Amino acid sequence: MIHSVAVGCSRLPELSVKGPVLMKKVAIIGGGFSGTMAAVNLARLSDSPLCIQLINDKYPLGRGVAYGTKREEHLLNVAARNMSAVPDHANHFLDWLRTRVDYSDLPDPQLRETYVPRRIYGDYLRSILSTYMQPIDSHHPAEIQVIENEAVDIEFNFDGCAVITLKDGTTFEADRVLLATGNQPPSSLDDEAFSHEAYSPDPWGNWLEKIPDAQEDLIVLGTGLSMIDVFLTLSELEWEGNMIAISHNGMIPQAHFRGIEYPDFLPDEPENLGLENLVQLLEKHCRQLQRIGENPGIVVDRLRPHTQRIWQKLQLEEKQEFLKRYAARWNVIRHRIAQPIHQRITEAITEGRLRVVRGRITGLSTQDDKVCVSVQNKTGGEQILQGGLVINCTGPNCGFSDTSVPLFQNLLKRGLIRPDELDMGIDVGADFAVIDGEGNHSEFLFAIGPLMKGTLWETTAVPELRGQAMRVAQLLLDDVAIVTPGHDYRISVEEEHVIEYYI
Repeated sequence: MIHSVAVGCSRLPELSVKGPVLMKKVAIIGGGFSGTMAAVNLARLSDSPLCIQLINDKYPLGRGVAYGTKREEHLLNVAARNMSAVPDHANHFLDWLRTRVDYSDLPDPQLRETYVPRRIYGDYLRSILSTYMQPIDSHHPAEIQVIENEAVDIEFNFDGCAVITLKDGTTFEADRVLLATGNQPPSSLDDEAFSHEAYSPDPWGNWLEKIPDAQEDLIVLGTGLSMIDVFLTLSELEWEGNMIAISHNGMIPQAHFRGIEYPDFLPDEPENLGLENLVQLLEKHCRQLQRIGENPGIVVDRLRPHTQRIWQKLQLEEKQEFLKRYAARWNVIRHRIAQPIHQRITEAITEGRLRVVRGRITGLSTQDDKVCVSVQNKTGGEQILQGGLVINCTGPNCGFSDTSVPLFQNLLKRGLIRPDELDMGIDVGADFAVIDGEGNHSEFLFAIGPLMKGTLWETTAVPELRGQAMRVAQLLLDDVAIVTPGHDYRISVEEEHVIEYYI
């Protein structure tokens, strides 16, 4: 299904495009945050005729996985002050919230620190997209086509155009293609996909219809943010059973906190420290903050504006060591949750309603109408946990070369893309151009967002994604621009936009 509507163009003078625009059609594959905001930025910045083809599949347009929830209890994990979708308007989300009657009377300090329901943030993204899809006046040069289908293949013809094939066999052409598909689907826990009525392979499936009686345990595989969502929904539904959460590290996300003024302890070029020196520096300041009774998460926030450059300068062996030894701890500090939610989680653990099990999940099996989870502890001992419902919240598949996504399977087969050196995503150059199987930078295919996690590490949250969505739009529009040597257009966040704690 294709909807085509002319869109308006609200172009900022300082972001004007240089030279003639030769490109006529840009296809964006992915209708979540990254794809939606890339389309919006192309529309608002274009001053020449342009057709933007936004291909969306599975999740609601403009909302994606993160903001497609309809549950009121699923909150943003970042305060409203830092959730503007456009980097050149820092208060854009706050101003939009003021238009809603339920937020219009909140004092500004309170509004800035509010953790808004994710479904409302989805409304915000849809409203921005709608502004450019259905403007009051349709006399501007850009047009958005929304294509509700799954892209399964891309080829390039002799005319230099990309030919995109949809799942239903339909094909259409574009001059440039932007991959903005977000995270990979969760990986299977077995060599072969496990299937059972009491098993949900991802937390976004229709598991609400399978909630067992309160006498049976509900098991969640994973202890991260998706586990938190499941817990909150069960609590809101007043389910009286017990929940078991299993992960290799047994750690749950930490709470946001009120910070303090803390001196900048990083050298001028922290990307040159190397992993060993960096770890020593961070641990030193973590201990110092703990001694004075403050949250060591401050050091992670101070590091964040530099994280992408630091990651790129690390040697492959250092990145692998970080992933093995430090990534789990980093994630629970970095991806924090609102304090009231954290309090509810800790109370449930104290009361025994939520049990966190540390161990490696070695297999799934069935016993009658239940699912059995085999867990191995650090000493090698095995235990079997049985649940009336088991939900896979282990997160996105980290091995890109064995992706289950048909589009990426075909692109890998054609040699149009290649995995990054860690096999966490796609290899992408400094101008968002995809690097093909022979090491060449594509002139037609680009990528943003979590697909670059292996390259940038930090590329999944709004402060990074909004910058990428604007930068890639500028580069796609400026077809004759010469990319500045040595400049990495993927890195576009500033320190004042990413400090998470509040003072």
